[in-house]
Amino acid sequence: MTGAMTTTSGGVELAVAAVTDPGLKRTVNEDSYLAEAPVFLVADGMGGYEAGDRASAAVVAAFRGRLANRDYAELNDIRDALLAADDDVAAVAADTTRGAGSTVTGIALVQHDDAPFWLIFNVGDSRVYRHVGSDLTQLTVDHSLGQELIERGELRREDLATYPDRNVITRAIGAADSMADSWLVPVVNGERLLICSDGLHSEVDDEGIRAVLTMNGRPESAAQALVNRAKHNGGRDNISVIVLDVLSGGGDAVVDATTGGISHSLLDDTADTLRV
Repeated sequence: MTGAMTTTSGGVELAVAAVTDPGLKRTVNEDSYLAEAPVFLVADGMGGYEAGDRASAAVVAAFRGRLANRDYAELNDIRDALLAADDDVAAVAADTTRGAGSTVTGIALVQHDDAPFWLIFNVGDSRVYRHVGSDLTQLTVDHSLGQELIERGELRREDLATYPDRNVITRAIGAADSMADSWLVPVVNGERLLICSDGLHSEVDDEGIRAVLTMNGRPESAAQALVNRAKHNGGRDNISVIVLDVLSGGGDAVVDATTGGISHSLLDDTADTLRV
């Protein structure tokens, strides 16, 4: 399933494309996505054929119902959507024998100091990347066992790809710990943002992602090329990507907006986490 569009929200003009694919090994696609300004997100469901697709769809529905047809999102909108998603996924899980959950990772267009910013939010191991020129930066931090071991100095980052439990996640919507991390970064003209499920980044390393985003001009070409690359490398999981280009309406220079930088000072009055 694919979608591509140009849209304007809050004076920011965006070109957006989204692709989701079951991959080569799974018969059911448990991923869902939302690409409707002012919010763009990917949800990766868990629970197998019984409920994974229902869990991710419930996350998307919770956000769509609270954020549709607005120029800007509000922080409370995101909090309310996360709370509703947590309740709805728990209801899905109650009807199953194996349980259910979902990751959710995305960006929402917000206003801060009369300027457009991205509110980036993450629960689980889907990711948001920023691509400017030929540089790629991961803006989110995975909630996974592998990432925790890296942060404790017990696993080298270069060994993560071969670590057998790298896909064990430590936070999820519908789970005991569903707290979302969040970052506030400025919208910048010419930037390209990528939101993806782990079905992409577990098959294609950051250098491969960077190369595809650099070589493909249109978002729809880049999105499809990323999915094709993941399938070529094995396609062992569902693959979902959203590629978003800022055409106009943002700032004209990239500042230090990477994870752990600008976000904390800008979110001091609300904390840098969204609690569910």
